[in-house]
Amino acid sequence: MSYAERTFTFEVAGDQVIGIVAVPELAKATGVLVVVGGPQYRVGSHRQFLLLSRALAEAGYSTMRFDYRGMGDGSGDLRGFETVNDDIERAIEAFFQHCPKLERIVLWGLCDAATANLLYWLRTRDTRINGLVLLNPWARSESTLARTHIKHYYAQRLLQGEFWRKLLSGKLGIGRALLGFSSSWLRARHTLKPSANSADVTQPFQKRMMQALDEYPESSLLILSGDDYTAKEFLEACQTDAQAIRALAKSRITRVDIPEADHTFSSGVMRRAVEMATLDWLEKSVAP
Repeated sequence: MSYAERTFTFEVAGDQVIGIVAVPELAKATGVLVVVGGPQYRVGSHRQFLLLSRALAEAGYSTMRFDYRGMGDGSGDLRGFETVNDDIERAIEAFFQHCPKLERIVLWGLCDAATANLLYWLRTRDTRINGLVLLNPWARSESTLARTHIKHYYAQRLLQGEFWRKLLSGKLGIGRALLGFSSSWLRARHTLKPSANSADVTQPFQKRMMQALDEYPESSLLILSGDDYTAKEFLEACQTDAQAIRALAKSRITRVDIPEADHTFSSGVMRRAVEMATLDWLEKSVAP
């Protein structure tokens, strides 16, 4: 399907940021807002956001990608993922303004953008959002990082002949190895404790994102890379959070694992797998 791309600026709390929409000739009522993650701008690593937007537009879904304040061509100070609610809200408004046929949108985000989208919904309960696509959500804490290291790094090291050769030859100090393991073990024992109201912004973002995952009433797509510590940490965090356990057991959350994928889906094959998973979920789970 043919589509047209348009670039525009919009204001966020007095700063000017860039947005780009890809609008199909025969656009569906559902659009996809691509929220950037990490220190990235609207093109994305390996041009992922640009290519995804065009693939979705070819399938009939209007898409928008944009810069946060302080990133890419956005003016103002750089902000972390916990402080971009205003950016996301203004982007949603701009999306509807520039695509008047839209009736609903899906938020799509990788890494801390996935987390930012969950935090935005929890804070606003925005009814215009009809779905979430969450790729390798960021849930890092000292304990999840430590548990991930123990389970995936140290366990693999123990199976490597090189590790034992270095240890037995004295090239790898046993004291240093034990110190590293014990340090990770102690950090892994720490867990985040929720308060009576985990939607409170004073609570750790991990508790708030898990609450959003549990309470969000519409369909969600969770895409996880097999070769990515961020994805593994997210799963570790879910195993110790009651709301996350409950959420992941619900049929409204579709999980897709891409075993060979790295964090940013850096190859064409990986990016295409993400595109196909997103399109398949849109067609099956979200109103057209």
